[in-house]
Amino acid sequence: MCSSRAMTYLILLFFIILPQATTAQVSHWQLGGNGLAWSENDTTRLFVDFESTPGAIQPTYFTPEETVFSQIDNWAFWRDPSDRVFDYLDGETPRMWKWNHGIPDPSENGSWLIDADPATYNPPKASDVEKETFTMDVAVPVPAVAFGFIPPIEGFRSDGTPLKTDFIPAFQVTAATVSEPPVIEGNVNPLSTVLADVDNNFTPEVRVDFERQYLRFVRYRRQISLLDEEREVNTIDNLSSVALLGTISEFQLFAEGVPQRSIYKTKITDIGESVNFGRLFWKGTAFRMVDGVPVKTPDAQAVLKIEMRTGRDESPAVFHEYMDTGLERVVSRDYFENNLRTRFLRVHAEADLTERQPKPGIRASISYDADNWTFWSAPFVESGQPISLNSGSYLQLRITMESASFDDWVRLDSLWIETAPLLAGDVQGELARLDDPQPARGFTEVSLGEMTDFVYDLKADFETVDAPGFDLLRIRTGNRTQFKSLQLGEGLLDTAPTEVTEEADGLLIRLPERITRANNPPLRVVFGTEVFEFATNFHSEVLDTEREVLPQPVVGADVSEALSTNSLRVLGISGESPNFVQDLNISAPVFTPNGDGINDELNISYALYRLPSAVPVVLDVYRLDGRRVAQVEIGQQDSGPQTLRWDGRDANGALLPPGIYLTTISLLSDFSVAPQFRTVGIAY
Repeated sequence: MCSSRAMTYLILLFFIILPQATTAQVSHWQLGGNGLAWSENDTTRLFVDFESTPGAIQPTYFTPEETVFSQIDNWAFWRDPSDRVFDYLDGETPRMWKWNHGIPDPSENGSWLIDADPATYNPPKASDVEKETFTMDVAVPVPAVAFGFIPPIEGFRSDGTPLKTDFIPAFQVTAATVSEPPVIEGNVNPLSTVLADVDNNFTPEVRVDFERQYLRFVRYRRQISLLDEEREVNTIDNLSSVALLGTISEFQLFAEGVPQRSIYKTKITDIGESVNFGRLFWKGTAFRMVDGVPVKTPDAQAVLKIEMRTGRDESPAVFHEYMDTGLERVVSRDYFENNLRTRFLRVHAEADLTERQPKPGIRASISYDADNWTFWSAPFVESGQPISLNSGSYLQLRITMESASFDDWVRLDSLWIETAPLLAGDVQGELARLDDPQPARGFTEVSLGEMTDFVYDLKADFETVDAPGFDLLRIRTGNRTQFKSLQLGEGLLDTAPTEVTEEADGLLIRLPERITRANNPPLRVVFGTEVFEFATNFHSEVLDTEREVLPQPVVGADVSEALSTNSLRVLGISGESPNFVQDLNISAPVFTPNGDGINDELNISYALYRLPSAVPVVLDVYRLDGRRVAQVEIGQQDSGPQTLRWDGRDANGALLPPGIYLTTISLLSDFSVAPQFRTVGIAY
């Protein structure tokens, strides 16, 4: 009888065995086409069309006849942007909040105003309507053409007037494409683009048409009119309270074309056993809408971007509860969500957030399980690229369909991933400079453009799996590399490799003996190369010449007591550059930009020296693999001490995912700067 895990594996996965030799063990995991159904294997679908082409997905093409709000089924309703809804992700989760006189209003969150039900509404108010706003964030920019609102289709005011005739006499509608301070702060300030500012309106159903443009945020504000002032005078004379004119049942946003981004994210998928991942392939078709007809257009201004992460357990998140000591302990997600209370609360609507004491029953941190999960890969933009992620038994994909034109898009027909059995349970590597094996700062730092000798230690684990082993090691440095020596055994004795190939971007070393469970000696490689990047990862992999299988990535880890870097990362410094930027310091090694008012921002201090005039300064943020993930403009700065605050967002206002990052200050000028890197962790 099959185990439940094996049965799940058989049901969930669609494998195509490649017609190769009997030793070939490469398979395909497929989504779309003849593989798994798109509509049954997602956790996030933001403006994704599953119906136009069966077996494929594409961005939703909006028409002016149907409101954008009716095509959203995962709204998050906030009291204000400082509140955090569990599992909210900026750029993936639409949200709406009400702001009332500077106080987030818990009584009305706006859910009835975008529920596509014209019979639901918030009751009319007698005062302070001009001090409240409703802000709608559809998560991604859409090609908007109109905004409007309608009254309820049934019901009556206290004076017997039908609500369907109850008009809003004065209002303002503003919008924005990207986050800006009024959006983030949640106040009543208008957004940057004014769509309507109406002082005299007598129509219950309102539609404001405008030129097609990308919009993400829309803010509605009721304004006071002469009619309202007359009713207030009558109310005072009659010593009774009368609700002001106007009742809204539904806000409506209309668009024409495809959104700037459509997002599809798969479930965390259990593939049954740990495997190595090869290449990522997909089949896509580009289109352009011409006179209402989709036309295949190879040069359409649209692209696919696919990110992937792999893991060894069912969730990349680790949930914590406070203990009596104030320390944290790991709990299940279900217990965290349903049994624990939030740390911050408001005792009433007008009160500020109050912090609960860290004690049992209170939610603590949510951290990323970096020990068992990779971070999201850099986006794949071409089919057939190698995945270069750690082996694992779980995977997740995030697919972004981007369009730079209102009427262009890419349809994703199918997607498949190469998989193959493990060569070892785990293969770990550690790297350092030969002359500095235990650097004081814990990083391998080298002078840019100078030949440097490195020592590279490797070990394999066969305890957890029955794997065949490997006999080939590839070290990718990114540049021409000189092999110096191979050392094997407990004494790390010099041993001649069977073959060494000095490739354009590294080394390929054929080992003199096969590494297996029965033969697993310590292994060291010494080589020399030049580094030209400020931050780079010497990606490595092991291979098996006896089988047609996929290479297995080497994971940076603590391999040897002789080395202390615990990684395969190298940081570059330029000894020829004057130190225009000095004394770079950060306020904390880890910060939590979750909006709770505590440790939300990173304070960065530094000094600028010997600048003849003010120059543009930016904060650059890199992943540990060397990929820049954010460049935040600071503005013009002159010589002298400087400080800045960073909220964990990139230049587009999106929060970076949890993880460890490298930060540095850069000058946008002709001056060459020796970079100073500081590591910082982001946690939620």
